[in-house]
This record gives sequence, structure tokens and C-alpha cells, in this order.
Amino acid sequence: MSGQAEVTLFRPGGFRAKLLVAMMLVVSAITALVLYVAERGLAREVEQDLQRQFRRELATLRDAQVLRQAALVERSRALVRKSRLHAALEDGALDLLYPSARDELRDIMGDRAVAGSDPRPDALHARFYRFLDRTGGLIPAGASPDSGLLRPAEEAQLVLPSVPNQQQIGCLPRQDEQGREELDEVIAMPIFSTENGEVIAALVLGFTPAPVDPAPAGGAIQRGVWREGQLHLPGLAQPERAALRTRITAAIATSDPTGGNFMEVIGAAPHQVYYHRLNPGSLYPPAYEVGVYPLDGLVTQQRKLRWRIIGAGALLLLGGLGFSHILAGRLSKPVEKLAVDSVANRVQRERVEAALETVGEELQRAARFSADASHQLKTPLAVLRAGLEELQARADLPNEVNHEVAALMHQTYRLSSVIDDLLLLSRMDAGQLKLN
Repeated sequence: MSGQAEVTLFRPGGFRAKLLVAMMLVVSAITALVLYVAERGLAREVEQDLQRQFRRELATLRDAQVLRQAALVERSRALVRKSRLHAALEDGALDLLYPSARDELRDIMGDRAVAGSDPRPDALHARFYRFLDRTGGLIPAGASPDSGLLRPAEEAQLVLPSVPNQQQIGCLPRQDEQGREELDEVIAMPIFSTENGEVIAALVLGFTPAPVDPAPAGGAIQRGVWREGQLHLPGLAQPERAALRTRITAAIATSDPTGGNFMEVIGAAPHQVYYHRLNPGSLYPPAYEVGVYPLDGLVTQQRKLRWRIIGAGALLLLGGLGFSHILAGRLSKPVEKLAVDSVANRVQRERVEAALETVGEELQRAARFSADASHQLKTPLAVLRAGLEELQARADLPNEVNHEVAALMHQTYRLSSVIDDLLLLSRMDAGQLKLN
């Protein structure tokens, strides 16, 4: 069988297969690494874009809230300058305080408050008003419906440890006639005496907070208020609200008490949650505005990017595998040719070794024949020489015969030398004799 017939150019254990597998592994590893880095980078960019969008929307909401609160404070500050209120408080005529306030605060209360209906969300109308005395206690409103309806438990939450000398902001949880949860924004403005400039009372106004969208869509921020461990966020179901309340309470207790943000899974979807202190430094209990921003857009964009990257990676991997196959074929050709030549050389070497082995065996047989012949010829030669020596020793031989016998003796010596040479050659062939 020829050398080329004994070689398989492409087999699972062959050089080309091993080279192809190695190149495929390298290409696959590089492709996987590139895909991972690209996916992480794109996901990070998408997340950063969404975070920037979230911050822009949050900044817009905060700016609107600051402007609204500034308008409320300015309007409340104008109300506490009313002369009839000062006259009733400074003269101690508290029975005339609320009747006087009814006329002075008519523009901010409006007929809708008297009728018990809510004002327009975008209007700066108060839902109720109350007065605090010098000790921070509540001055009863009596049976006057113009001051807004409040339950005794709700009025008790308006009381302060002492009358404030600057504005105080708080939140008052309430329930409407149907028992639904509501939350009013409370502003307490100090009333200073016109005689000595001391604080003689405080006017407490309750406003409807900024409107909250209970079912945000399109990535809008859903807003609520956290107060004294309770989360007022009507857009969330009760289990989700309880879990978020626990998380916010822990975040306020362990991190920055002025505000912060974190990621939270709500309803099996990721959300960005922020909380911000509404009344820093207020005598009322701390209240935090809570915003919940859905990250469905982030998840959708990341999923689309992931599939795009996977598709591009699959194409890149297929192209790399095809290129690896072609490159492996080109790189393996010299090795395959070397393998073919090696097999051919091996066959020729085996033939030469077989011929040398045959020649060696013939030489060994010749050496054995020479040794055997040398040993066999020595004995008759010795007998022949002894007979010729006895014949030559006789005195009665003629000179001609004596010369013939001497010539025969000379030939026996030559024949002995030839036998010694044959024995010497046989010893050399057998390796028993080494010549320098």
C-alpha cells in the first residue's frame, strides 16, 4: 500500500480538525467577549439616557411645586396682614375671630368650600382654615361652616408645641364623605402684633395638594406623600404600597433624611423611586414627596438592544467560523503535505531497512561459511603438510622429487595463510575482532 493511501487528510483527530476547532473556540470566545462588552455599554447608555429623562421630569415637577408653594406662602402672608384679624386677636375678642375671618378669607375659600365641594386642582383655594393661640393650641371654630369641615382628630393634628415665629408646612391626612383617603397641604403662618411685634397667633390653611395622576402612562411620574410611616399613593395596590412604604421608611432612617432615590420592583416591573422632604425644619411631622417612575421603556429598549446584539453576534460568529474553516484549510495544507512526504519516506526507509537486513543476513551466512570452511580445511592441510615433511625427510629421494615435494610444501604454507585470512574475516564479520 502506498504512503498517500495510508494518510487521511481530514479526520476528527487530524491536524486540520484540531486547528479548526481551536480557531472556532478562539473566535467564539472573542465574539462572546465583544458581545458582552457591547451589550453592557449600550445598556449603560440606555440607562443613562433614561436617568437623564427622569431627572428632567423630576426637576420640572419640583420647579412647579416650588412655584406653587411660593404662591401659597405669599397668599397666606397677605392674609395674616388683615386688620380685622389683628383687631380680634389683640382685643381678645376670639368670639369675633372666625366671623371676621369669614369675610377676610372669602376670596381664598370661595363659595365651593362653603358648599363642601373641592376647588379646581389648578386654583390656589383653601379647603379649611383654623387659628392657633399663643401656646400653639387650637382656637375652636365653633359651628361656623365657613372655616371648612374637619373632624376632631384631624383638628388635633394641626396643634403645634408652640406658636411658630415663621411659616410651617405640613401634611394632613383626611377622609372624605365616602371614606376615601385624602391628603391636604397645610401652611401655618404666624400673626405678629402691630403693637409690639410679638407672635400672638397663627393662621393655618389647608390646600389641596398638586394633582396626582393615579394611572400614569407613557413614563409619567406617579406622585404621593409619605408621612409618619404611612404612604399616601392612591395609584398603587395595597400590597405594593405596603412594600414600598417599608422600603422608603428604611431608606429615610438609614440614608440621607432630606431625600434620595433607589430602584424598586413594583408589579414585576422595575421602577425608579425618589423621595424628597417637603417641610424641612417644620414643627409638623416630616413629610416626604414620593415619586414612582416606571422603567418599562428601559426594559423594552434593553430587550431590543439585546436581540439586535445577539443577531449581530450570530452573523459575526458565522462569518468567523467560515473564515476559520478557510484559514484552517490553508494553514493545514503544508502540514498535510509534510505528512504525506513523511509517510512516503517511511515506506522507502522500511524498504531500505528490509534490503539491509537481507544483506546482513547474507553476510552473516558468508561469515559462518568462511569460519566453517577455515576450520574444516585446517585439519586435512595439517595432515598433508605432515606427510610432505616426512617424505622430504627421506634421504633416498632423487633431487627432482625432492624439489617437487618442496614446491608442494610451499603451497601448503600459502594455503594455510589463505585459511588464516578467511578465519580473520569471519571473526571481523562476527564482531569478535576490532582493528585500529
